[in-house]
Amino acid sequence: MEISNYLKKIYIPKADSHKGQNGRLLIIGGSYLFHAASIWALKVASRIVDLVHYSSIDENNKIVQDLKKEFEDGIVISRSEIENYIKEDDCILIGPGMIRSERAEILNYKVSILNLEEINKIKNEGVQTYFLTKYLVRKYPQKKWVIDAGALQMLDPEDIPPNAILTPHHKEFDLLKSKSKIDDAKLFVKKYSCVILLKGKEDTIADKNNSEIISGGNAGMTKGGTGDVLAGLVAALYCKNDAFISAVTASYVNKKAGDELYEKMGLWFNASDLADQIPLTMKQLLLP
Repeated sequence: MEISNYLKKIYIPKADSHKGQNGRLLIIGGSYLFHAASIWALKVASRIVDLVHYSSIDENNKIVQDLKKEFEDGIVISRSEIENYIKEDDCILIGPGMIRSERAEILNYKVSILNLEEINKIKNEGVQTYFLTKYLVRKYPQKKWVIDAGALQMLDPEDIPPNAILTPHHKEFDLLKSKSKIDDAKLFVKKYSCVILLKGKEDTIADKNNSEIISGGNAGMTKGGTGDVLAGLVAALYCKNDAFISAVTASYVNKKAGDELYEKMGLWFNASDLADQIPLTMKQLLLP
């Protein structure tokens, strides 16, 4: 399908709409090691949907509180409160900035995945990523999920919620396929009823019925954080749109914004520049 046909399907807020009607997103991410990743996702998403709820470790929550001037329509919440917001919000993005753990550490760790309070006490952040992701996607499979980065690396394929959007790079997708023992991408998305946005020089987006390849972008987009911006964009669009349409449109907009930055700045731009450019690119593409 021509990209213009996907763009035409994207939800545009109505003139008489009210706060909260145009998307509510929860972002769960961050760690002591990676502070900025989830904040890049937050930065772009807060410009697209009405409300972004942000939950990270205490240190990252404090950083975002200090950035309130850029986050006036958002609420910073503790990890102990996330289930209330999962129930309320349209979509949940989990994973940006979260870290992974070796399988042996997980197998040796004794914890009940049925108890969020117990999971939040885990000191090993990689192990916590594993149990937190498993607990939430199993308990709320009916919600719209975007699973990225650390959460994606720790995800057991049998826990993938129906219609979830997964945003792996090639090594992450190889890991998922090895866990599932399914080497073919088409069979993978069919078995797990998910959408894959496989990031690369060309992005490949697939679900059980459709596939698209999105070209574009440039070497300036290899910098750290651009994938987190993409994850935030995907999740923001998924709040009010179909999963496949959201993934295709986000991939296209992200690469188009990168190309527009290249015209202005060459290769010398970063993830924050990309997050700033995306709303301008969306205006050109989506508004009359």
